[in-house]
Amino acid sequence: MPTSLLNPSQRQSFRENGYLVLPGFYDRARDIEPVQRAIHHVIGQVMLRHGVEDQRPPYEAAHFDAGYLDLIRLNRAWGGEVYDAVKQIPAFVRLVAHPAHEQIVQELRPGSQPAIAAGGYGIRIDNPQEERFLAQWHQEYPSQLRSLDGLVYWSPLVPVTEELGPVQFRPGSHREGPLPVTTRDPHDPTRSGAYALHVKDLAAVLERHPEHIAPLTQPTDLIVVDFLLLHASGINRANRSRWSMQMRYFNFAEPTGRSHGWKGSFAAGQDFRLIHPELCAD
Repeated sequence: MPTSLLNPSQRQSFRENGYLVLPGFYDRARDIEPVQRAIHHVIGQVMLRHGVEDQRPPYEAAHFDAGYLDLIRLNRAWGGEVYDAVKQIPAFVRLVAHPAHEQIVQELRPGSQPAIAAGGYGIRIDNPQEERFLAQWHQEYPSQLRSLDGLVYWSPLVPVTEELGPVQFRPGSHREGPLPVTTRDPHDPTRSGAYALHVKDLAAVLERHPEHIAPLTQPTDLIVVDFLLLHASGINRANRSRWSMQMRYFNFAEPTGRSHGWKGSFAAGQDFRLIHPELCAD
């Protein structure tokens, strides 16, 4: 294995807390700016597709998403087109398969055989004051499956401030193992699939894990998250969208994943309830 990316203290912290913040992990010019520049072009292509005049200034990294909010004010569905398109950007797909991601799995899960979760990577766009698609407190495993040994790589494309709503974590909650869930959101019956998953007796679980952190991060920073750590979206109260990348890896050698054939969850056309009936509290 190449020179270690993580020191013993970081590996211990991840085991205890279930997450790890790695400032300046990516190279801005090589890894981040090509993704930002491509997003700028995609927004322009969606404008062209719908006959919207592109009056944006020339590309600048700090304002790579210029025009996006104007676009969704005209038609919210056009924002969905941008969302679907940007996950297909070659520079982003290259970043998903970054060799360092594979190495981190091996360092945090000794003896593992790393794999990329198909359909488990994308670029989130959390718009101002839009709460419909917020992820409530949840573990990643029920909505992703693949294997219990899973890692989420979360990295922002914009500077994340308190106002933008940083992602929130409950340190140590991963040590409870997979939690029972209901597949209907009691607070919003219109939600479906992974958005409807709701941890059973959530209030009691959160009470057992009162520590609540929400790291502020910059483009090039990386947060590594255990599949079983409770986490939630922050609410965006700023005047721009919060753009972030999510990439998910799992371990072929983990017994639970191997037992069900490393199946994906709802996004892969699988019904979590049929794979893990013992975790469904409906």
